[in-house]
Amino acid sequence: MKAVRSHFRGGSETLLFEDAPSPRLRKGDALVKVHAAAITPTELTWNSTWTDTQGRDRCPIVPSFEVSGLVDKVPSDETALKRGDPVYGLLDFWRDGAAAEFVAVRATNLAPKPASLDHIQSSAVPLSGLTAWQALFDHARLSKGNRVLIHGAAGGVGSFAVQLAHWRGAKVIATASERHAAFLKELGADTVLDYASVRFEDVVQGVDAVLDTVGGGTLERSWGVVRRDGVIVTIADDAPEDKAAKYGVRAASILVQPNRDQLIQIGKLLDAGTIRPIVQAVFPLSDAREAFARGLGGHNRGKIVLRVMN
Repeated sequence: MKAVRSHFRGGSETLLFEDAPSPRLRKGDALVKVHAAAITPTELTWNSTWTDTQGRDRCPIVPSFEVSGLVDKVPSDETALKRGDPVYGLLDFWRDGAAAEFVAVRATNLAPKPASLDHIQSSAVPLSGLTAWQALFDHARLSKGNRVLIHGAAGGVGSFAVQLAHWRGAKVIATASERHAAFLKELGADTVLDYASVRFEDVVQGVDAVLDTVGGGTLERSWGVVRRDGVIVTIADDAPEDKAAKYGVRAASILVQPNRDQLIQIGKLLDAGTIRPIVQAVFPLSDAREAFARGLGGHNRGKIVLRVMN
């Protein structure tokens, strides 16, 4: 099969479009014929991209952990999937990804592809949609009437978080660059703060929750804007327990987990038109190097996707 691979640890410059062996299936795996694969620009900096769960090098690696395609083979004990089913899902971060014509995926990580979306759109959902869902509902326990501050709201995770929080009935305050203001209000943000001209801590106080996708100074400045017993969830940095105790808030630093049931729920919202994926750009699989370089340029709106099959 054709695949995008890197034979040694590095950035986008190490990626090659080349012939590769077909994936080896493990117990419980399905084989998926990939139609589209979404990338996370920073994934080439993750240890999990380059090693297995024991820390052993597994080069050459295949990137991209979000897939949309058709089931080609299913394990004998799998009852929810059959050959030919259109599916989408989030892959295991410690295994080869979906930037290839075929990928081996734990069958339990796959869900029916939303019927209203094509494969390009569907591939842009799993990581960002699940991250936003788990951050807002599993960790922040967001409910109707809550006020939530979402940092980096125009990005892949942020754009889903704005939509999901709005759907849940929360009041959404978003930080982003000014050029994204109209876009974010269309998605459901009640207030959009231009991070370049407004210090959010000067105008925001007493929110129930913060979802941080930026980290660093943005996270540090967020502690004081949360009400006592509120919550900060970050996907970009550590959330120290001593800092949380000082401000009297809950805090969590999270890594998204594959979840079929949540993907099914998200798929229903997508098919109902309640939320929608945001795709910034689409590249052919052979141009994966350029796709990663584009993503690392920053200030992305939504996801970058590799088209594998037409």
